[in-house]
Amino acid sequence: MSRVAKMPVTIPAGVDVSINDAHISVKGTGGTLSLAQNALVTVTNADGKLSFEPANDSREANAMSGTQRQLVNNMVNGVTKGFEKKLTLVGVGFKAAASGSKLNLAIGFSHPVNFEMPAGITVATPIPTEIVIKGADRQVVGQLAAEIRAVRPPEPYKGKGIRYADEKITIKETKKK
Repeated sequence: MSRVAKMPVTIPAGVDVSINDAHISVKGTGGTLSLAQNALVTVTNADGKLSFEPANDSREANAMSGTQRQLVNNMVNGVTKGFEKKLTLVGVGFKAAASGSKLNLAIGFSHPVNFEMPAGITVATPIPTEIVIKGADRQVVGQLAAEIRAVRPPEPYKGKGIRYADEKITIKETKKK
């Protein structure tokens, strides 16, 4: 059995988990998330703890039990605490402005770049060169942060561009004559 799947997921107070044949649904203060049930994994709820067992002895079922456990754990953490990603804009004149569910970026192009946030995701710009993306679904928050970063990734000579707040950029040395 997978090492990850051996650890049960504890359900905190205020979180409701419902399991049926097709979906696992988690409801809490941060919203409601659902995940398709995998036929290779057997999920049981006992005394506020979810346990995940492979349905058979195949290698795929073993791997999926750990994957399913971690996905459900991320859902439980998302509806209780939520997830956030911070992006930093580095460059002269680079700035971001969040208004409602829209993000407007001025990052050195001849046109502004606009992003529409999906439902359940909030975006804030505490200062014009910082973007904070928050939401309950870890995958959506990470994917949105990656899409925003991909508009202008950091370049290796000056480090200009959009980067994650904890990302280190190795600056290359310029060509010498």
